[in-house]
Amino acid sequence: MRVMPLRAADPQPAVDIRPLLTALFNTAIEASQPALRIPAFLPSPPKGRTVVIGAGKASAAMARVLEQHWQGPLEGVVVTRYGYGVACEKIRILEAAHPVPDLQGHAAAQQILQAVSGLTEEDLVICLISGGGSALMPLPMQGLAFADKQAINTALLAAGASISEMNCVRRHLSAIKGGRLAAACHPARVVNLVISDVPADDLSDIASGPTVPDLTTCADALAIVRRYGVSLPSEVQQALEAGRNESLKPGDARLPQIQTHLVAAPQAALEAAASQARKAGIATYILGDSIEGEARDVAKVMAGIALQVRRRGQPFVAPCLLLSGGETTVTVRGQGRGGRNVEFLLALAIALGGAAGVHALAGDTDGVDGAEELAGAYIGPDTLARARALGLSPQQCLDGNDGHGFFQALGDSVITGPTLTNVNDFRAIYIAAPAPSFQQQEHA
Repeated sequence: MRVMPLRAADPQPAVDIRPLLTALFNTAIEASQPALRIPAFLPSPPKGRTVVIGAGKASAAMARVLEQHWQGPLEGVVVTRYGYGVACEKIRILEAAHPVPDLQGHAAAQQILQAVSGLTEEDLVICLISGGGSALMPLPMQGLAFADKQAINTALLAAGASISEMNCVRRHLSAIKGGRLAAACHPARVVNLVISDVPADDLSDIASGPTVPDLTTCADALAIVRRYGVSLPSEVQQALEAGRNESLKPGDARLPQIQTHLVAAPQAALEAAASQARKAGIATYILGDSIEGEARDVAKVMAGIALQVRRRGQPFVAPCLLLSGGETTVTVRGQGRGGRNVEFLLALAIALGGAAGVHALAGDTDGVDGAEELAGAYIGPDTLARARALGLSPQQCLDGNDGHGFFQALGDSVITGPTLTNVNDFRAIYIAAPAPSFQQQEHA
C-alpha cells in the first residue's frame, strides 16, 4: 500500500519534497482504512438474521473488519474490484470490473438481491458501501440490455460527465440503485456503513445510492444524456420520458428503518495529512475537499494560486503546502492512457512553466487513476526540462490524454497497489520560499 516509508519531514526549502508529499499521501490513505473506521459504528445484533451486503473498492476490506468485530451469526455477499478482494470466513467476496461494468458485476448484483430476499422485521442488513460500487453492481432496468448499459457508461466517461451526472443516469437505468436495494431489504432494518468518495459526501451519489432515497428524477437523467449527446435505446428513452423507472424518494414506505453512518470521507483524509505536515513545521492549508471540473482547467487555477503564493506571498506566505480533494473529470480527446490525476499534474506542470520551488503530487486514494494500476504521479520544477531531454512533448502528451505514459517515461508515477479504501483524489502542492534575490527582483 505504501509508496515509501513515512518519515519526519524537514520543513526547510532544501528538503527532498517528493518523499514528504508521498508520506502525506500515505497518511491520507491510512486515515481512511476500514480497520480504523468501521468498529465504532457497528450496530447491536438483532433477534433474527444478520445479512451483510455491499459494493465498492473498499467493501471487501470493510467486510473483513466487520467479521473480526461481530458477535453472533453472520452471512452475506459483497462485490469489490478485481484485485481488491480479501479473505473472509462468513461473507462471500466477489470481484468484478471497474470503471466499465462486466458480467461478473451483473451476477454479483443478482446474488446481493437474492441475499436479502425474504427478510423479516427481526432481521438486520448491514450494507457496506464505498466508491466504485456503481460500476461493480450493475443491474439494468427492464428493457435495457447489459451491453447498452456498458456503452452508455463508457460514453459518459469519455464525454467528461461529472460523478454526480454519471450517477444520476445510473440510478435511473438501474433495477438496484436509487434506493431499490433498500426496498428489497424491507421490512428488515438496514444500517449503512459508507466510505465517501464523492463531492460533498452526497449519499445518493456514493455507489449511486442503492440503499438511500434519491431526489433526482428521470427528467434529470434525460437532460444529462442529451447534454452529452449520449443515445438511449428507444424503449428506455420512452420509459424515462414517462417516469416509469423513477428512483425511490424520501418518505417511501419501504425505506422507514434505514440508518446511515459516514465512516470515512475526503475531508478527514485531508485533515490527517494536514496535521502531519503541520507537526513537521509546514504551514498547511486545505483548499477544499469537493473540487470538481475538467482536470486541466482545475490545474490552471491551482497553478495560478501557486505562482501568486510564490511571487507575491498571497493569499498565503511560502513556504507552505496546499491540499485539496474531490474528483475532476477528463474529456477524452486522444488515444492515451488517461487518468484524471495525471492529466491534472501534466496540465499543472505546463501552466507552471518550470517555476522554481513548486512541487506537487496527485493520486487517487484507491490506488487506481482512471483504468491504470497507478495511483498518480509527482512533478517538480525540472519536470518539463527532463521530459524534453527525453524527446517528450508535454503538450502533445496532454493533447493525447497520455498522462500515464508521460510520467512513466520520467519514472515519476506513484504506485501503491490496492489500498482497500477510497476517499477520492488527493492533491498536494508544496511552494518553497523564494530566495531573497528573487523577492527583491519581484518587488523592484
